[in-house]
Amino acid sequence: MSNIQLYNGDCFEVMKQLQDKSIDVVLSDIPYGIGYDDWDILHNNTNSAMGGNSPAQLKSGSVFKRRCKPLNGWSSEDKNISREYYDWCMKWMPILFKLLKPAGSVIIFAGRRLSHKCISAMEDSGFIFKDMIAWEKEKAPHRAQRVSCVFDKRGDEKNSIIWKDWRLGNLRPLFEPILWFMKPYKIGGTITDNLLEYNLGAFNNEKWKKYNQLCSNIIKVKTYKSDSLYHPTQKPLMLMNSLIELVSKENQIILDPFMGSGTTGVACKNLNRNFIGIELDEKYFNIAKERIENV
Repeated sequence: MSNIQLYNGDCFEVMKQLQDKSIDVVLSDIPYGIGYDDWDILHNNTNSAMGGNSPAQLKSGSVFKRRCKPLNGWSSEDKNISREYYDWCMKWMPILFKLLKPAGSVIIFAGRRLSHKCISAMEDSGFIFKDMIAWEKEKAPHRAQRVSCVFDKRGDEKNSIIWKDWRLGNLRPLFEPILWFMKPYKIGGTITDNLLEYNLGAFNNEKWKKYNQLCSNIIKVKTYKSDSLYHPTQKPLMLMNSLIELVSKENQIILDPFMGSGTTGVACKNLNRNFIGIELDEKYFNIAKERIENV
C-alpha cells in the first residue's frame, strides 16, 4: 500500500520541514512563468491589460483565455521576466537539492520559453542536467495570427496580399520539453556503488520500452478525456506513469512540490510508489486529495 502525504501550503515552507536526503525522485509540472494564470505570473506586473481577454480569445475553443504579455513586452521592465523566473527558481531548487538522495532524479515540465532559466537555476543549485525528453502532444492549438488579417483591419489591401502567407506568433506547439536532472553522487565513488546504497542512478529500459519502443528521448502517449478534466495545464496520466517507471522502483518516495490536481499522486498510487504532494491553491488541493483517495 502506498504511503500518501498531502500538504495544502506553500512548498517553499513545507519542503523545509521534510528530512534531508529523504526523497528518491521529484516529478513536477512547475509554473512556466508565462502569465498563463494568476499562479503563473512570477514577475512584477504593472500593466492593467495583463490577465484580461480579447474578443478573439473569448470566441476561441482554446484553453488560453487570458491576455499574456507579448514576447517583446509592454515596457522596458518586461525585459526582466526571464531573470525574475530564474530568481523564483532559485528560491526553492537549493531546498530541493538537500531533500534528494544522491543520484536521485528530478524531472520537471518547465515550458519552452523559459526552460533555459530553469536549467541554469538547477545547475547553480548543484544538480546535473542529464537529458531533455521531448513530449510530442497529440494535438495543440495553432494560434498564430495571419498578418493579412492585421492589414485587412487597417484597410491596407496591397500589404494584405504581399503578406498573405505569413503569420505572427509561434508554430503549433506540439513539442514540450521535459527536463531531467540528477543529484551528483559521492565523488570518488561510482554510479554502481550508489545503486547498491540508495537504489538510484540507473533507469529502467524495459519499463520505458512499454511507452517508447525505440527507448529514445522522444515520447508520445495516448491521452483521454479525463486527462483534461481537473486543471487547465493537466498532464496525461500515462505520461506521468512512464516517467515514474523510468527512474523509480516500487515503494520509493516521489515528491511533487507543485501538485496541481494531483496527477503525479494518482500515478504513484497506481504504481505502488510513496508520494508527497504540495499544493498552495486550496481548490486544486481538494481536487487532488479526492482524486488520489478514489484511486
